[in-house]
Amino acid sequence: MHRYPRRGSPYRRKNSGTETKTGTETGSATSSTSKQLYDYIRIVAPTNMSVLIVGESGTGKEHAAHMIHEYSPRSAAPFIAVDCGSLSRELAPSELFGHLKGAFTSAVANKKGVFEVANGGTVFLDEVGNLPYDVQIQLLRALQERKIRPVGAANDITIDVRIIVATNENLEAAIAAGRFREDLYHRLDEFMLRMPPLRERHGDLPRYVEHFLENANQELNKNIKGFSRDAMAAMEHYAWKGNLRELRNVVRRAVLFASGDEVTLQNLPSSMLESIARSDTPVHV
Repeated sequence: MHRYPRRGSPYRRKNSGTETKTGTETGSATSSTSKQLYDYIRIVAPTNMSVLIVGESGTGKEHAAHMIHEYSPRSAAPFIAVDCGSLSRELAPSELFGHLKGAFTSAVANKKGVFEVANGGTVFLDEVGNLPYDVQIQLLRALQERKIRPVGAANDITIDVRIIVATNENLEAAIAAGRFREDLYHRLDEFMLRMPPLRERHGDLPRYVEHFLENANQELNKNIKGFSRDAMAAMEHYAWKGNLRELRNVVRRAVLFASGDEVTLQNLPSSMLESIARSDTPVHV
């Protein structure tokens, strides 16, 4: 996966064809939960519908968004991911919609916003519930009218982008609390995709472990063949509250510490083994 972050910018740009396979595509999914998920992705991908992806942290929401882009007619155009949690109220309009030179004190040159840079492609707004309320109004206008107005500009710019958003927050609760606009919610929720946590993807864990093991070997210049029976049993019995992100980190760490040709129980984090012990789940097989 190649990422092109701008220094000091909350968004990441991916070019078509650069997404590294993660072992989560339809062909490698074994659980019925995962197969249904990727069926839904293939169904919605060719459309222009806005997609709301919900799920716990670490379940692969950005990867799902990129899969939708890759399977869509927009795949040759940019895919730009934005971390809404890092967008301040003051800078969000400039990052999303651009600005003209002199629009504010630090605007020393014209700047294109995410929506203009991604024209023809896909904008992925991660943790959309963190968008400032007044920026939500501007986003709603952009979605409804397919136009944006850079900060300091007198004229609108017509845009053609697909919107995919994600959140691990209950947006309906945020609406009730007055933190998220209901009209924007319904505009974004043309198609909802729920990312299942790892504990619900029964049978998929070995494939994810294999993929992350391959990545770790390449990154750390090692040649670990696999996991011992005890180590794999521990992986299978662990709760994985951090989902795929936690699994990737555990595999990477275990490969780093492994001294033989396989990961052993001793190479796994002590906190992980203690958690399994507290659950009274046997590890040795």
